[in-house]
Amino acid sequence: MIRSVVRGFGSALPQRVVTNKELESRVETSDEWIVQRTGIKQRYIAGEGETTASLGADAAKAALDKAGLTVADIDLIICATSTPDNTFPATAVNIQARLGMTHGFAFDVQAVCTGFVYAVTTADAYIRGGLAKRALVIGAETFSRILDWNDRTTCVLFGDGAGAIVLEAQEGQGLTADRGVLSARLRSDGSHKDKLYVDGGPSTTGTVGHLRMEGREVFKHAVGMITDVIEESFSSSGLSAEQVNWLVPHQANLRIIDGAAKKLNIPMDKVVVTVDKHGNTSAASIPLALATAAADGRIKQGDLILLEAMGGGFTWGAVLLRW
Repeated sequence: MIRSVVRGFGSALPQRVVTNKELESRVETSDEWIVQRTGIKQRYIAGEGETTASLGADAAKAALDKAGLTVADIDLIICATSTPDNTFPATAVNIQARLGMTHGFAFDVQAVCTGFVYAVTTADAYIRGGLAKRALVIGAETFSRILDWNDRTTCVLFGDGAGAIVLEAQEGQGLTADRGVLSARLRSDGSHKDKLYVDGGPSTTGTVGHLRMEGREVFKHAVGMITDVIEESFSSSGLSAEQVNWLVPHQANLRIIDGAAKKLNIPMDKVVVTVDKHGNTSAASIPLALATAAADGRIKQGDLILLEAMGGGFTWGAVLLRW
């Protein structure tokens, strides 16, 4: 059986750090209020010359270096983003050019905060189908550029950044002990669109627009909605929550992360949390958290990792993989 195995990982963050204290001077909020309700202490904000594509390319280069590979070894680039450099071409194609890669194929996926889970699942399908041997899977965002900085309920939540992994086709035995993606499940329900969306777009307003969110509604759905895809992932793989070494959730809000862990009976000391340092970086949050925990030695080869996320749309999904 062909498995999609993680060969390398990398991340990239803007130079500028914005603390909660700095935001106190911009909007009516406080460090205490933000930390208590979200767990966020700081976030990175892209500056001049820093874009989704530039951050994505830097994360991709780091992942290739970690894997000991070059762009010549890559067949496919998938970039998960809701904040592309241009309406078209795809940010993945932009990243491809920045890497000096002129072969293979590249495209974006757009599932907001669930984007990286969708991208990993998509890359896994291409690899198992024999259409690619190695894929760069990237989550990259500059959400600061679609925020209404006068809206204190949303502007304190988000940050910018990028994370990437290299997936490689390797022979597995079809067992749960195999390295690589073991199971993945995706869902969406467009009836919830108005709870988390951007109020602009080329076909409607001809503008980029700003992020709008019904925070209580999103919070209410966030923990409950992910249960079905996680249970399906466990069921299809024959694994259970007790066997998970690390839960790497979308980093939206510490209370949501804590609620999801409790629902899955996974102790918080098995949960990777980076929301305090990065804020909500949408599709970049899971690969940033993965790269952080792998770099500091928490995630080790052979560990069973559960990725899960929910995002605007609503979209949600889960991936079980052995590192």
